[in-house]
Amino acid sequence: MLDLINTLNGWAWGPPMLILIALTGIYLTIGLKAYPLLNIRRGFVTLWTSRHRRGTGEISGFNALMTSLSATIGTGNIAGVATAVALGGPGAIFWMWMIALIGMATKYSEAVLAVRFRETNEQGHFVGGPMYYIRNGLGKHFTWLAVLFAFFGMLAGFGIGNGVQANSVADAVSHLTVNGQSLPEWVTGVIIAVLVGLVLIGGIKRISEVAGKLVPFMAIAYLLSGVVLLIIFADRIPAAFLLIIEHAFTPISAVGGFAGATVWAALRYGIARGVFSNEAGLGSAPIAHATATTDSPVRQGTIAMLGTFIDTIIICSITGLVIVASGAWESGESGATLTAAAFEAGLPGIGQYVVTLGLAIFAFTTMIGWSFYGERCTEYLFGVKAVPVFRVLWVLAIPVGATTQLDVAWLIADTLNALMALPNLIALLLLSPVVFKLTKEFLSEHPK
Repeated sequence: MLDLINTLNGWAWGPPMLILIALTGIYLTIGLKAYPLLNIRRGFVTLWTSRHRRGTGEISGFNALMTSLSATIGTGNIAGVATAVALGGPGAIFWMWMIALIGMATKYSEAVLAVRFRETNEQGHFVGGPMYYIRNGLGKHFTWLAVLFAFFGMLAGFGIGNGVQANSVADAVSHLTVNGQSLPEWVTGVIIAVLVGLVLIGGIKRISEVAGKLVPFMAIAYLLSGVVLLIIFADRIPAAFLLIIEHAFTPISAVGGFAGATVWAALRYGIARGVFSNEAGLGSAPIAHATATTDSPVRQGTIAMLGTFIDTIIICSITGLVIVASGAWESGESGATLTAAAFEAGLPGIGQYVVTLGLAIFAFTTMIGWSFYGERCTEYLFGVKAVPVFRVLWVLAIPVGATTQLDVAWLIADTLNALMALPNLIALLLLSPVVFKLTKEFLSEHPK
């Protein structure tokens, strides 16, 4: 089974998929005249004012971004970055940066289309995302593509948003000992399942409220810890940057416990883990942004693009730089264990606890955010009556994921991500003229 999953993963994240993700981002960036890259400040201003903006929707634009970030800021920022460095070397971080910069245009376009083509369901809730902008934007002849996205999105959630999250937390907690005792992985899984289940009962409004409070807190706390470490390792930061840039384009030999890596490995794992972390191109975030209260698809798109910037350019960079500057990347460790070792090197005695606590909160919010994505995909395929069944399966899957072999969990998640992204990327390319037109009209009315 592992050999089969490895084969599928190699195909799913082979050159064609990496090229498609990169070219889609580049094409959208050019078509938008670099609007996302040139309007980051506008994005933050729009985000702040969106807390009370009038329009149609269910939750504020601010909470829509927090819900989106709750799903993206997770193990990808801690364990994902570490896995990319462990498999691809320091150069993988460079490619994470590159895919994030062009991914801002992808995330922007997803949200614009999500708001433009959203609907209200039989319960009066706003629903949207790739399956809806494929069906409503491309027409009935592309219904099969919408169904494919919803099907893979429903399944992918159990990997990227459930199994991997539970697994990483359980693995990190199991390495912590108090009086020589550690918490079994299955116990950690059950505790997380109970907490997630309590939040899911309240639906999108409860999810957005929890995300709106936890996400800013956890992001700022993790960033502050990372900044303290970068100050501690200040004399090593220039060398870390040089190492990252150098090995983005040249192979790196084995050193210490590190097995060495080719340029292709740096490129592949950097892009794959970058997309895993910020989800630009996957089509997940627009499901949350479709529920935002807004009077313009472009306004919400301008808010949405910040998700990629915050997730990868800021938070993932902190993790990556600490791992490289501390020298922990040479240890042969991987995943959350590697990040914990890097933090422990700078903050002896407390570093591993900072990482474990951050990972636990990140993973928890990711699970509740992705549960909403899975619900919407399930609803599209089977109707609203299937949502309670999905929630039960979601909660039951958490302890299973917590006790699954780490490598298997990551491979399955990566493969399902690629299968989910493909229909969405095709739709983005076909509907790009709509995005360009709406953006041009908005800028003619609001030049600043």
